[in-house]
Amino acid sequence: AGAETVKRAVQLDVASRFQESLVCYQEGIDLLLQVVKATTDEAKKQRYRQKISEFTFLSDGKYHKQIRIEENATGFGYEKLFHEYLTEIVSEVWVEDPYIRQIHQASRYLLYNFLRFCEMLVKGPCKVKRIHLLTSYDQGGGRSQQMAALEEIKQSLSNYGVTLSIDFSSSIHDREIRFNNGWMIKIGRGLDYFKKPQGHFSIGYCDFDLRPCHETTVDIFHTKHTKKM
Repeated sequence: AGAETVKRAVQLDVASRFQESLVCYQEGIDLLLQVVKATTDEAKKQRYRQKISEFTFLSDGKYHKQIRIEENATGFGYEKLFHEYLTEIVSEVWVEDPYIRQIHQASRYLLYNFLRFCEMLVKGPCKVKRIHLLTSYDQGGGRSQQMAALEEIKQSLSNYGVTLSIDFSSSIHDREIRFNNGWMIKIGRGLDYFKKPQGHFSIGYCDFDLRPCHETTVDIFHTKHTKKM
C-alpha cells in the first residue's frame, strides 16, 4: 500500500499537482515506516529504508529524488531514465555538459550519446521544439570534428522541426538537463554514464538499456522556474 501511494504521488508530481502529491508522499512514507517497524527481516528493512530515502521533501514544496546507478548495472537507457518527466507539455530542453565533444575520447562516445538523447526527444511523447546545448570546446585537434558533428546534428534536428542552439564555455563544470515543465536532472557523469561497448556488433551497442553503466548518481528535482542559460 505504501509503495502504491508513493507511485501515485510521483504521477501527481509529473502532472504538476504538487499539493496532492505532497499528501500522497507523506501517507506513503508513513505506511512504509510502519512496515519497517513490523519487519524482522534485515534485508527487507534495508530495501524499505532505501525506498524511503529516495524521496526528500523541502519546505518550499520542491521535490528531490535520487537514483543510484551501480557499476555495470543495465536497464538505464535514456528513455527509462527520463520518460516520466518528458510530459506532453515539454517543448524546450536545456543540456549543460562540458564534455559533448570528441566522438571518441578516453573510450567514450560523447557526441553519439548526445545524438541518442536528441533522438529520444524527437520520438516524444513530448513536443520539443528547441534544444539548448552548453558545452566546452574540444581541446586540440578535435575541435573541427566536434563542430562538424554538432552542425550535422543541428541540421538533422531541423528536419523534425527542432531548433538546436549551441553555446560554448571554457569555465563550465556542472552537468544538468532541464525541461520547461520544471524538471531538472543532474547526473554525476552527465550523459556519459555508459561503458564502451565490447564491439560494434555486440549486444548493447545500439540498445542503451542493455549497455553496462559506470557507477553514478542521478538527482532529480522539480523547481517552479527553469533558468535559461
